[in-house]
Amino acid sequence: MIGEFDLIKKLIPLLPINEATRIGAGDDCSVLELGIPDRQLIFKTDAVVENVHFTREASWERIGSKAISRCLSDMAAMAGNPISALITLGIPQDFLEEDVLKIYEGLIRRAKTFGVSISGGETVKVEKSVFLSVSMVGWIRKNRLCLRSHVQPGDALFVTGELGGSILGKHLDFVPRVKEAQWLAEHFDIHAMIDLSDGLSGDLRRLIEASGIGVHLLKESIPVSKEAKLLAKERGTHPLNHALNDGEDFELLFAIAPNKSVSVLDAWKETFPGLRLSCIGKAVKEPGVRILSRKNMFLSENANEGILGDNGYDHFK
Repeated sequence: MIGEFDLIKKLIPLLPINEATRIGAGDDCSVLELGIPDRQLIFKTDAVVENVHFTREASWERIGSKAISRCLSDMAAMAGNPISALITLGIPQDFLEEDVLKIYEGLIRRAKTFGVSISGGETVKVEKSVFLSVSMVGWIRKNRLCLRSHVQPGDALFVTGELGGSILGKHLDFVPRVKEAQWLAEHFDIHAMIDLSDGLSGDLRRLIEASGIGVHLLKESIPVSKEAKLLAKERGTHPLNHALNDGEDFELLFAIAPNKSVSVLDAWKETFPGLRLSCIGKAVKEPGVRILSRKNMFLSENANEGILGDNGYDHFK
């Protein structure tokens, strides 16, 4: 079967757009121009599906929180300000009312944290698998909009937090980096940004394909989480593989001019002392993603070429 992102590439040219659409499908959010001075609207929809994004072993509150947090994370990827959300809930006929209320408890708690109103939605009957679909609108100042497509050769690449092992709990309990993204866009010229929902290896490739450049990553600088190390020990795998490919980290990956690297690191440490920020590599003219060590040797799972494959999470693989 065709992969998720190959399918998206085939669909995008078919989609109608109008004069209000500044950015359509293909970035973290669509961008709408509605004649508002110095502002644009951003719009996003996302869904979580039982046995794909969650199981019933998790509490319904956590599932509700995850559903709305995914949209918040995409808003963060564009340095946006989320405003309002609509919720579509699909449940089987025998689903308990108290569990619906628990789902909404999680939705409401996370929405209040980020000042988002829940303005309505719909409830529909399904045969088996519960699903939650969230649509969200927000706004961004025109001079602070962060897209995927403006990485420049020589740019330094940074990632927030630590990566890998999200299945041990972070995939349900992550905090969208909304305030961090807004701070970055306010204080620095961020060339491009994306949130890491499908794994560093997959989302980094989306970023460089949109910008038409390549990347050299430094193996020792990729921030591997303790959860990734734990999974690697249990499964006999390498921690770096989890940091690259697990997905659902929901951290920010962004590009900035290399002469701003020290400034952004120093200011970050003062502003967000509890959250790690790592420079993991640089953009280059040559296409593709290569992993280097400090010994200046190319590395990969294959170990022969040092070229990172298009891994990460794909719904259809």
